[in-house]
Amino acid sequence: MAAPAGGAGTAPLRVSVLSPEQTVYEGEATSVVAPAWNGQLGILRGHAPLMALLGEGLLRIENGRETLRFQVSGGFLQVVDDVVTVLSERASAA
Repeated sequence: MAAPAGGAGTAPLRVSVLSPEQTVYEGEATSVVAPAWNGQLGILRGHAPLMALLGEGLLRIENGRETLRFQVSGGFLQVVDDVVTVLSERASAA
């Protein structure tokens, strides 16, 4: 979904990737691509509220300077007000 037009919608996404053992990543992003249970899920600013089951695969976080990659397996992803929270049974840097 496209980001809303205008100056108010220019803040980056805030992303947290959490596993039972640790916070794997916390920071800002321009986009997130996650392995949902039934396919890839892309998230940009202004995305509608969403809750999705995670599958197993590569979570990609673009922050404008680099692409960060994390291996995730199971769990949930939530999007609310440009805040993306990934709660994964297993998550590690890839």
